[in-house]
Amino acid sequence: MADDSAAHCALPANVDETLELLKRGQYIGERSLATVLFLAIKLGRPLFLEGEAGVGKTEIAKVLATALGRPLIRLQCYEGLDVNSAVYEWNYARQMMEIRLAEAAGDRDRERLESDIFSKRFLIERPLLQALRPGIGGAPVLLIDELDRTDEPFEAFLLELLSDFQVSIPELGTIKAAEAPITIITSNRTREIHDALKRRCLYHWVDYPNAARELEILKIKAPGAADALSRQIVAFIQRLRHGNDLFKLPGVAETIDWADALTQLDKVALDPETIDSTLGVLLKYQDDIQKIQGSEAARLLDEVKQDMVGLPGV
Repeated sequence: MADDSAAHCALPANVDETLELLKRGQYIGERSLATVLFLAIKLGRPLFLEGEAGVGKTEIAKVLATALGRPLIRLQCYEGLDVNSAVYEWNYARQMMEIRLAEAAGDRDRERLESDIFSKRFLIERPLLQALRPGIGGAPVLLIDELDRTDEPFEAFLLELLSDFQVSIPELGTIKAAEAPITIITSNRTREIHDALKRRCLYHWVDYPNAARELEILKIKAPGAADALSRQIVAFIQRLRHGNDLFKLPGVAETIDWADALTQLDKVALDPETIDSTLGVLLKYQDDIQKIQGSEAARLLDEVKQDMVGLPGV
């Protein structure tokens, strides 16, 4: 049992082991993804994952942390994110209290007091600084999620962190990680990330899965769905993605949600009425729903059924 636990925490030694690691975390990834992930771990470089929302970019970091038995430290990016929220800030309330206590005690040594209130004791560590600390079983997995939501000045700040895995705090000096965190950066490509930041990372585009891989994902993530239903769901969604001009295509997360929803409705096969009434699980814009609902959904379902004629179990 102890040996098994140690194996779960060991870093993969090659691409095949990386694929196995992902599978242990119930993540069905392509070999190209496993290759770049292995290289990122081996070379100690951040991995920059770009792709549409819902294709599983964030899930990769979660699976890595779980499979390796390491802490996951997540920085969720948003417009206006600053150093105080992402890296560190001083605990001003405690500093003020310390100053008043020193004044009440008659302590006039201003230099010593200043040194004291800007010590680690009064430092509040935010995700990026926490990621530089050693974690249980090794360096943590750092997820910088949806970087495209931040402003460019914050990107510029990340350059030092991603180059040397260190941050500079004027009052304390430079804090550097003894071991670089396994860093995953995601972007939904709502805007372009600066080349300077990309150069510090390995890059991989995460695409929608093909039908075979999506069916494999569904079998793991929605095991309650009937096999024939799962096949119809995957075929229907693949047609939605490739044959329709939708504002927002359904991601893998929506595929799983739809399978779970149809299972809750005790469905074992798709029918036009059920598709129309559950399209809101797949599509999140009314224009998209109106485009598919009704005759278009019925047409897509007919095509799916024709493609499946003669397949075993369908």
